[in-house]
Amino acid sequence: MSSKVGAKHETRSALIETGMDIMLVKGYTNTGIQEILSVLGIPKGSFYHHFESKENFAIEIIRHYDQFQTALLIEILRDTSHTPLQRLKLYCETYRTKLNAQECKRGCLIGNLSQEMSDQSEILRQELSTVIRRWRDMFAQCIAEGQKNGEIKSNRSADSLAEIFQSGWAGAVMRAKTLRDTESIDNFMSVMFDDILTA
Repeated sequence: MSSKVGAKHETRSALIETGMDIMLVKGYTNTGIQEILSVLGIPKGSFYHHFESKENFAIEIIRHYDQFQTALLIEILRDTSHTPLQRLKLYCETYRTKLNAQECKRGCLIGNLSQEMSDQSEILRQELSTVIRRWRDMFAQCIAEGQKNGEIKSNRSADSLAEIFQSGWAGAVMRAKTLRDTESIDNFMSVMFDDILTA
C-alpha cells in the first residue's frame, strides 16, 4: 500500500471512528459533519471524497460498530470453556460492567439508532435490521446448544427465546440509559435466568 493510499485509508477510518463516538452520544440527527471534521482538523472535501452523504456515512458507521460487537459476541457466546447458559450470563455481566463504567450513557449504537431512525430512513432501518437479526441468530445458536445439553428450557424454540432475550435486553439497556442506573439490567437478568431460560 502506497503512503498516499494509506493516508486515505487512515482518514476514512478516522472519520468513521470519530463519527461513531459522537453518534453514540448525540444520535444521528444531532451529529454534524462539521463537528467531526473540526475534531479531526480535516477539510470538508475529505469527507465527501469518502462518503456520498451523511446517510451513507451512517451505514459505514453501523457496519464498523457491527464488526466490533460481533467479534465480542463471538468471543463470549462461542467460548466452550463455559456452558451456553454461563455464556449468556457472562454477556449480560460484561455489558452491565461497561454500562456502569460509562455511567449508563452511550449504550448500544444499534439500539440507539433503531429508536431514532427506523421511521426516518428506510435505508438505515434495513441496515439496522440486518445487524439485529444476525445478532439474534448468534444468541439462538447458543441457546440451542444449551437446550441440547439440558440446561436451557425447551418449551420454546431457540429462535423464540433468542428474540425474547434480545428484545428484553434492548429494553433494559434503554431504561438504564434513561434512569442512569443498571437496576433494569439486574431485573432483566433475574427474570431471564431464574424464570425463562434455566431448565
